Formats: sequence, structure tokens, C-alpha cells
Amino acid sequence: MFQLATAVSTEVEIKKSRFLGQLYPVSSRIEARGKLAELRVQHPGAVHICWVLICDGDSGMDDDGEPSGTAARPMYNVLVHKELTNVLAVVVRYWGGIKLGAGGLARAYGQAISDASKLAELVPVVVMCQRSFAVAFSDESQLRRLCEQFAVQIRGTEYSDAVVMHVQMPLHIASEFERVGFDLLRGSLRNVTA
Repeated sequence: MFQLATAVSTEVEIKKSRFLGQLYPVSSRIEARGKLAELRVQHPGAVHICWVLICDGDSGMDDDGEPSGTAARPMYNVLVHKELTNVLAVVVRYWGGIKLGAGGLARAYGQAISDASKLAELVPVVVMCQRSFAVAFSDESQLRRLCEQFAVQIRGTEYSDAVVMHVQMPLHIASEFERVGFDLLRGSLRNVTA
């Protein structure tokens, strides 16, 4: 999966209709709604502002009055094909006076997002995970150095009969981190993730 480094936009003109294809990096539906509200203010003369949101745990789409399946669905298909996530795709349409038909609309909306995606700088999505590790008090400094070595973020530490360190790291390094920590601390590192 990939996400956008920055927003991108492009314009396609088909039979005198203008299609402004835009991609925005977003992290929530609330952020997407805010961006859509801005676009409605910026483009009061547009006849349609169609959108697709693919976001971690929250997605949606709207044809905004275009015939069902002719706008948002082709836009969605481009995003899925490009393996994009945490993205808001928007096409602002200005009517040119010539009807395009269902097939023409689907091609135009898909092309607007496809063209914008070609301009986008894509960044691989790094899946993060949370872990909690328990160590003896005497081993806390070694665990902290191991976290620095792997660039693991320490999210919190609890002290009771042992030190429990809550960390966040990329999922792809979690098993290696735990293996190295277990060896470094002579088997005294315990994963206590609930």
C-alpha cells in the first residue's frame, strides 16, 4: 500500500467539460469533509464535486448527482489499482454543454484521477505495531539502547516489580527486535503485550 507525499491535481477537458482531478493525503473522514467543504467554496460554479475516500478504517464515495456508478466507482477503481490509502480523490466537473453518456463519464472521471495519480509522489505505508516488554530494573538501560538502535519509539514506562516498557515500531521489524532483545538480555526480555 502507498499514500501520497503531498496533494496533486490535474485537469482534463472532454467535449468542452472540464474535469479537475485532485488527490489529497488525509487521515480521517473529518479531515476529508473539511477539504470537501473548502472545495465547494472554491468552486461555486461546478456542477458536480464527486469524491472517494479510502482511509484507515473509514471509506466512502459520492457521485454527487452524476448517474450512479459513472463517477465515484471509476475513481475508486483507479485508487485500488494504484494501491492507495489515506487518500481523498475529488473530481470537480464544470459542464461544457455536451452530454458524454455513461461510458464517457466513467472514462472521464477515471482519467482525471489516473492522470493526477501519475503526478503523485507515493510513499510506502509502514504498518506500525504496539508491544510491551518486561525486564528487570538492571536491564532497563540496555532495553532503552536497543530501542534507540532499532529507532523504536518508547510510548511509556511502568515501574512495579519489573520495568514494563510500552513501545511502537514498524511491524516488519518486531520479531527481529524481540529476538535481538531476548539474546542481548540473556533470555530475560518478556513480551507482555495484552
